[in-house]
Amino acid sequence: MRLFRLSFLAASAAAALLTACGTANDAPSLPLALRVEADSSPADVGAAEPNLSVTADGRVLLSWLAPAADSTTALRFAVRDLGGAWSAPREVIRRKDLFVNWADFPSVVPLADGRLLAHWLQRNGEGPYAYDVRLSESRDDGASWGERVTPHTPGIEAEHGFAALLPTADGGAAMVLLDGGAGVEDSHGKAMHLAYATWGATGGVTSRAIIDHRVCDCCQTGIAMTTRGPVVVYRDRSDDETRDMYVTRLVDGAWTEPRAIHADGWKINGCPVNGPAISAVGDTVVIAWFAAPGDSARVQVVRSTDAGATFGAPVRVDGGAPTGRVDIELLPGSAALVSWMERTGGDSAEVRARVVRGGRSLTAEPHLVVSNSSATRSSGFPRMVPMNGGVLMAWTMPGSPSAVRTAIVRVGAPE
Repeated sequence: MRLFRLSFLAASAAAALLTACGTANDAPSLPLALRVEADSSPADVGAAEPNLSVTADGRVLLSWLAPAADSTTALRFAVRDLGGAWSAPREVIRRKDLFVNWADFPSVVPLADGRLLAHWLQRNGEGPYAYDVRLSESRDDGASWGERVTPHTPGIEAEHGFAALLPTADGGAAMVLLDGGAGVEDSHGKAMHLAYATWGATGGVTSRAIIDHRVCDCCQTGIAMTTRGPVVVYRDRSDDETRDMYVTRLVDGAWTEPRAIHADGWKINGCPVNGPAISAVGDTVVIAWFAAPGDSARVQVVRSTDAGATFGAPVRVDGGAPTGRVDIELLPGSAALVSWMERTGGDSAEVRARVVRGGRSLTAEPHLVVSNSSATRSSGFPRMVPMNGGVLMAWTMPGSPSAVRTAIVRVGAPE
């Protein structure tokens, strides 16, 4: 939502995750071994809303929001080197009018030549959901930040957010976001649009486009890069309020007609605030998402071997009582690691992860409990990225004050 997803920049890091799991045509055998390894989070006391990205050489960037002086809120980040040490936190911006939301969170992603691109949300009016997406670039490792730019039409007091940023081969970035300011009135009110924009290699927004003119209002979006171009996944919204997951690809400069990745048929008269996650390496794409048709909540994963043109049948990975809040990362071979939150009674929940393996037909292996948590909104959305022999996870631990926790999930050969 991440939301920087695994792309060509992260492929070298992913290749070092673990020994090969076999090819896409291999039948899964013994389950891969999963274990949690403690990590020391660099985030401030009171931090929340973490996000993760990874550099081409495998260093991890963790960003978060935290209360600061004078009733302001600060967007900060730290870098984890290849030896496992975190840098001192660096500050992107500090303001009183930042829009802070448990499900719509900022990011800091690496571009080419050591540049960084940050996005955050900033109020643009008096309405409870009147806010803009803002972008800024740093060319000195985050010591200073350049002009603050809006990637959508400015000056409209409406909701703009749930942005996903993806570095591109030309040294810039692609992004997908929800744009309430472009919507037109229909029988349901003003429709939310799915927008696409690009950030140039020398800075600044270089293009804008609308991909879909009616989508779900407040679910995270996802974007990943394949060898054939970017793939975008999001929650759609039909006239009869069916809100299934849709996918579109940029082919020969034009977006393909959006289509459902699976016909869940989930009709709901309101946004579930539960977006999809996507990861891609080469022409392999995996997508995880939450749905609850007929009040039967589930987390599912699908896999494509043709850059998102077609998908196999989904595999269900939850334990029967999921709250969703998914993430997913491809591993070498035929495996992917998916994470989600599972209710365990009352407001108690667990951050869980499990491996899925196979070709277009996937098999889910036994789950791993990464951490105890809460099913309340304050626990946010756990995030993952590949790093130096494992997958790094970050999540919010609610409390007074809250905290951002990090841990490494190691994936090894069957025991």
